[in-house]
Amino acid sequence: MKILIIGGGGREHALAVSLAQSPRRPRIFCAPGNAGTAAIGQNVAIELDDFNGLVRFAQDEQIDLTVVGPEAPLCGGVVDCFRRAGLRIFGPTAAAARIEGDKAYAKRLMKAALVPTAEARIFQRLEEAKTYAASRDTGLVVKASGLAAGKGVIVCPDPADAILALEHVMAERAFGSAGDTVVVEELLKGEELSVFALVDGRTIYMLECAQDHKALLDGDTGPNTGGMGAYSPPPTATPDLLARVERDVLVPIVDALNNDDAPYQGILYAGLMITAAGPKVLEFNCRFGDPEAQVLLPRLCSDWLDAFEAVVDGRLSEIDMRWSSQCAVGVVLASAGYPVKSETGKVIEGLDDVENMPGVHVFHAATRTLEHLTLTAGGRVMCLTGIGRDVAEAQERAYAAAERIHFDGMQYRRDIAARASPTSGSP
Repeated sequence: MKILIIGGGGREHALAVSLAQSPRRPRIFCAPGNAGTAAIGQNVAIELDDFNGLVRFAQDEQIDLTVVGPEAPLCGGVVDCFRRAGLRIFGPTAAAARIEGDKAYAKRLMKAALVPTAEARIFQRLEEAKTYAASRDTGLVVKASGLAAGKGVIVCPDPADAILALEHVMAERAFGSAGDTVVVEELLKGEELSVFALVDGRTIYMLECAQDHKALLDGDTGPNTGGMGAYSPPPTATPDLLARVERDVLVPIVDALNNDDAPYQGILYAGLMITAAGPKVLEFNCRFGDPEAQVLLPRLCSDWLDAFEAVVDGRLSEIDMRWSSQCAVGVVLASAGYPVKSETGKVIEGLDDVENMPGVHVFHAATRTLEHLTLTAGGRVMCLTGIGRDVAEAQERAYAAAERIHFDGMQYRRDIAARASPTSGSP
């Protein structure tokens, strides 16, 4: 069997590792891939937005299943292109992926479906947005409505900061056209939770959960990033809470998408805030989170390939997935300057040592090879995932691995999963 994975980040390396472990022993191709995926399968030099090139490759190589990792090609319609060519592909159509690609659309859909979420206003004019922010006396969150690589959300505990954030997004165009429309919403308080489900159009199969760490620096300070680490399972994800999330969040939003002629098929990711009033949706994403995938995918004991094919074939109700009781903690190693302007081309040392450590997975993200060297190639360079009996052991293994890796300017948070392992402290 031949599988094509579209993407080149840590999530896609984790997908490649997991799918390669299938008893069917598939041959893996990654477009464009990274230094890690090259060790598992074959990297293909096709860009994410070259849909015609991706379709041609899938046809020429007789690819049996394509799995899409990042949001940009999904929102751009790569699934639609593959389906028109009669090719099997895992992921939502452009119409369904709009739930991530257009935050204003998602907010309107949630309101119509009575999905619990933060109170919000949508603006296309800067002065109107600033007037609204100036009228508020509690914290706000400013969100670019379009795709911004996970960085288009600015948390403003002081409403005055929201005015500056609006100018940054709409006037200075920090995120380009993604900020033409903005969502300004109330700042919710509580614990964040990332909930994932497989959806085949009608059937919803909830997966294990994770907690992401978006802020760059320890203590959840500094600018938002694409994610500096994650752990699974988080203690907040109780059976009662997850049943409530399925009933009040996932079922109504899947029904709303069906009613909007955008049936959902793929991974549906609900980013939640667990408030005193219950779970409220911060955002929906149309794919696995990154770095959440790096702590979720290794914990599955059954075959991810079976699950993905069940979604594509519309028979999700027939599968049963088994999860390990072990915990996973993933720590992202980032380049100097991330998330603004990252330094690249730095030699990464210590990889051979870390890859032989028990209970540790090395998931490459922004890496490339040059002769016998592995170099940095972007902001988030890799995720080191520790697996252990509990969060504390997994955390210890992930940070022990981080101490053995070095590249110039390397930065990482030292408090990933500290909330779930208070006795361990920050490594």
